[in-house]
Amino acid sequence: MKKYYVYIAKCKDETLYTGYTVDLKDREDKHNSGEGAKYTRHRRPVKIVYSEEFKTMSEAMKREAEIKKLSRIDKENLIKPS
Repeated sequence: MKKYYVYIAKCKDETLYTGYTVDLKDREDKHNSGEGAKYTRHRRPVKIVYSEEFKTMSEAMKREAEIKKLSRIDKENLIKPS
């Protein structure tokens, strides 16, 4: 069964980028090769620092939208280890 992930990546300039993917390692590699999102192209290297797993793309996209609406502080709190 295919899995979908929402992730937060920390960029070289300390900004945070949120996206979704089916393969976290491949997505990080794409961001770092310049093939990822336009936002991350000039902020390399990026490191995926947080992820959540979902069964459907719809669930992942909904969660991505929720995370994108969070403040920087709330995103930092998600990233912090428990």
